[in-house]
Amino acid sequence: MGDEDEIGAGPSGISEEDDDPTRRREIRSKYRDLINQVQQNREDMLNPANNKLTDVLEEANKLFANVRQAREAALDAQLLVLATDLGKEKASQLHAEGSAFDPSAFAEHLLSFMGLNRLEDESGQDGNLEGYLPQDAWQRLAKRSEYCFKTAPSFHYMLGSFLAEPPPPRQRVERQRKAPSKEAKRIMPTQLKKMEESHQEATEKEVERIFGWLRGYFADDSENHISYYEFVVDPNSFSRTVENIFHTSFLIRDGLVRMYMDDGLPCIAPVEEGEIEPGGAAVRHQCVISISQESWREIIEAFDIKDALIPAPEVSSQ
Repeated sequence: MGDEDEIGAGPSGISEEDDDPTRRREIRSKYRDLINQVQQNREDMLNPANNKLTDVLEEANKLFANVRQAREAALDAQLLVLATDLGKEKASQLHAEGSAFDPSAFAEHLLSFMGLNRLEDESGQDGNLEGYLPQDAWQRLAKRSEYCFKTAPSFHYMLGSFLAEPPPPRQRVERQRKAPSKEAKRIMPTQLKKMEESHQEATEKEVERIFGWLRGYFADDSENHISYYEFVVDPNSFSRTVENIFHTSFLIRDGLVRMYMDDGLPCIAPVEEGEIEPGGAAVRHQCVISISQESWREIIEAFDIKDALIPAPEVSSQ
C-alpha cells in the first residue's frame, strides 16, 4: 500500500508538528505493522497461555495518543475491529475452574435461583421443560445483579407523585346577538335605493346637458367638424375630462352621437332624427379609450386647447 501524504492536508487549527508528513507516515507504518502482526499470528493470540493480544492493544494505545488526522484514525479503527474479533473468540474458549462455559447450564442455574417451580408429569417425575416462575422472580434477579453494577440511586418525589390532570373545560356562554329592529330593516334598503336613484338621475342629467352643448355647437356651424378631443378635454381639469369621456360614451352607445374619422383624427357629431335606425340595426364598432395625465397634457398642447367646450356644471348650494 502506497502512502499519499500530500492528499488530505491537515485542516486549520492543527499545528505544523501534528501535520508533519514524515511523522504521519511513521504512525501509519506502525499501525500497518500491528495489523499484519495480528493477522499473521492469529492462532498464537488465541492461545490463552500468552498475552500477545494485550501487548498489541497497549502498543495501539500509545500510537493513538499521537493520532491527529482521519487517515491514521481509520487505521486505528481497523486494528480495533480485528482485536475485538480475536478477543471475542478468545473469550469463548476460556475455561472456568477447569470446565468450559455452558450457556444451557448457566440458564438452568438462573432459573433455579429465580425459584422455578417445575411441573410433574404422569410418571411422577419432574418435567425438564415446563414450569412457572413466581411473581417476584425477576425482582430477585434484579436485586442480585445490582451488586455487579454501579448504578445511580433512583429518583423519587419527596412529597409523593404528581399526577397532572387537565383542568375541566369551561362552559362557553354564547351571547345572543341583538336583532336589528323592524325600523332599521325598513329604512336601510330605502336609503340605498335613494342613493342609486339620485346617482342615476345625476348621470342622466349630465348626459343630456352634454348632448345639448354638442347640438348647440353643431347648429351654429354644421359644416365645421368638431374634434372629439377638443370636445371632451377640459384644459383646466383632468377629472372633468374623464367625466366628459364617460358621459359622452352613453350618447354614442344609445346612437344619439356618432364618431367618424377626418384626416386621421376622430370627430364627433349628433345624429339627426331621420338617421337613427330603430332597434339599433346599424353596424357599430366599440373601442376602449384610456387617458393619463401625461397624455392629457400632450393632447392639450397638440390641439392648442385654451377653453373647455363643455363648461363645468353649476353646483347648487343648499
